[in-house]
Amino acid sequence: MRTHEKHVLMCTDLRCSENAAEAFQQLGRKIDARPQLKVKRTRSNCFAVCKNGPILVVYPEGVWYSCTDESVLERIVSEHLENNIEVSEHIIHRLGIGDV
Repeated sequence: MRTHEKHVLMCTDLRCSENAAEAFQQLGRKIDARPQLKVKRTRSNCFAVCKNGPILVVYPEGVWYSCTDESVLERIVSEHLENNIEVSEHIIHRLGIGDV
């Protein structure tokens, strides 16, 4: 396993979104295109949220995103994963705080 500083989990359950599996693949391509990122991604089953999924969770921050399309996914990768700037308008939950 590569060294990583962040861990991204993404729901790939069809109840969340019809394109969840494809979004997970897109996430992988976007991370791999940035070799400087130290991010581990993991496919997950249902997070029991299903709010405009797929749902993407970034740890250690504990930020949960509603990742509704590829442009949102690109922003999360480029802003949050690459530059540590949260994409606040797509956050649905935060660890320790609850729903936002």
